Parts: sequence; structure tokens; C-alpha cells
Amino acid sequence: MGNNEPKKRLVGLWRSLHIAVWLIGLFILAVKNWWWPGILVLVGISVLLEGFLQQYAPQAYEEETPSMPAPPPAPAPPVTPPAAVSAASAIQEHRVELLPQSCPNCSGPIRGHEVRWTGPNSANCPYCGTNLPMSKA
Repeated sequence: MGNNEPKKRLVGLWRSLHIAVWLIGLFILAVKNWWWPGILVLVGISVLLEGFLQQYAPQAYEEETPSMPAPPPAPAPPVTPPAAVSAASAIQEHRVELLPQSCPNCSGPIRGHEVRWTGPNSANCPYCGTNLPMSKA
């Protein structure tokens, strides 16, 4: 097989036959405690079986399709600041002082202008989306 030819692998009943030869061979080696030269004999039998199948049963092989690399992950959407809301109105509307210093789930730093507010006293972590526990005021 040249470098330009696609790799082939056993399929169906032929693959099962090859596996059975190995399992039976390993069982015999374990029962007889004949590991050292026995494993070489088993490898030789396996090679002879594959050569026989390539010669007399070419339908036993199918070409492997080259695996396609995984597509790169989609870029994260850009973080956009809140629409025309001044910091003063955000402090009055949302209780920034009740936010924890870091997220209890992902340990990310919490800043009032980065969190996603879900209510006047409720916000989600900008990194993992966990609902943040608010301090008692």
C-alpha cells in the first residue's frame, strides 16, 4: 500500500473473525502460560489472516474516510454596553452596592456595569450566567 492510497479497514463478519482469532489466541496463551513466543505466533497468524483476506476476499475491506477537523468555535458576540444609560441612573435603578465582589460559581470579578440585571435587586454573572446572591442591606 503506497502513501497515496487511502487506508482500508476490515468490516462486518471479517472484522468479527479477526477479533475472534485474537481472543481465542489470547485465551490459549493465558491457559498455557506461553506468553513470550506465543504472542509472536499470534501476531504472525493475524498477519497471515489479513494477507489471506486481502488476496481472496477484497470485499472484506472498506476505505476509511478521512476525518474532517472540527470546525473552529464561533466567535463570542461582542459585549455591548447598556444602551444610553448613564452610571448615575444605573445606580439609582439598580442596587450595585448589594452585588458580591466575585461570582460564587465561576469566581469571576463582578462589576455593576457588566452584570445582566434581571430586576432591581437581581443580577446574573456576565461570565457564567449564574444568578448572583445579593447582600442584605
